[in-house]
Amino acid sequence: MDWKVYRDQVNAAVKDISAANPDIVKAYAGFHQASAKSAHLDAKTRELIALAVAVTLRCDGCINAHADAAVKAGVTKEEIVDALGVAIMVNAGAAMVYSARTIDAYNSKTE
Repeated sequence: MDWKVYRDQVNAAVKDISAANPDIVKAYAGFHQASAKSAHLDAKTRELIALAVAVTLRCDGCINAHADAAVKAGVTKEEIVDALGVAIMVNAGAAMVYSARTIDAYNSKTE
């Protein structure tokens, strides 16, 4: 994937969204600005969390944007791999929990 081309495509679509309803994009930007003002987490930690969440959500646009921000924040590849390990572990855990829910739903139909 050419991540720069993809970012440009997403940005063009966001401009279209903003033209149709600028409040949506302003509200989204407000979330980003509020998070960036955190007095408790540094930029590296926020970007590591963002990348792990992006993987969990399967959002290429988020991966692209936060990989760029992570580099700018000084995040190392090793730190990213550790954060992704947490995302992998949580996703496996979530699959286990929802598998248990599935068995529960099945059992409720057969009892």
